Amino acid sequence: MTKIERAQTAKTILDRLYPTVPIPLDHTDPFTLLIAVLLSAQCTDKRVNLVTPALFNIGPTPQKMAQLSVAEILECIKTCGLANSKAKNVKRLAELLLERHEGIVPANFEDLEALPGVGHKTAGVVMSHAFHIPAFPVDTHIHRLAQRWKLTSGKNVVQTETDLKKLYHPDDWENLHLQIITYGREHCTARGCNGLKCEICRTCFPNRRQPVQVKKP
Repeated sequence: MTKIERAQTAKTILDRLYPTVPIPLDHTDPFTLLIAVLLSAQCTDKRVNLVTPALFNIGPTPQKMAQLSVAEILECIKTCGLANSKAKNVKRLAELLLERHEGIVPANFEDLEALPGVGHKTAGVVMSHAFHIPAFPVDTHIHRLAQRWKLTSGKNVVQTETDLKKLYHPDDWENLHLQIITYGREHCTARGCNGLKCEICRTCFPNRRQPVQVKKP
């Protein structure tokens, strides 16, 4: 198969398995999604969903969150990885939304990435799933699968994002981001599939005999 054929084969399988994919992080609006994605760094979605109800109960809006102390925020998220720095970032982020954006989460990459704790991937998730503006957030999971399926030779997530955007239509980016993550967790895990076992790997590489080596980003 060519790269384009592999990309379309993967999409066909993903569309069949996951015609609709919910966002795994619980949220109610762009602000709570932004905070949840920020907290998900070095932390599982399950853990984030356990801590955010208490946090959003006392800080559901930028106005309410900015009024909290770092200690109050930390008390809610202390079981998340990097909790100390995240607590500081959450408070300052809320303050900056009030200072710069009238308390509204901006719908562009430049302003989002200027907020503390918000990198390109986090901004991409918010752009895609909060505002439905075409973006293809690539984390280490998507990077690993794109390499395993030979959709990219990129050594980092930036190059992988560029390559995937060339292979798929912008209208498909939002769903594909969630589909690939879900498929990777359920069928093509780092340890559970070495590039020989899951449906996409078997279909795209029927003659593969050796486990694929994936480069770390």
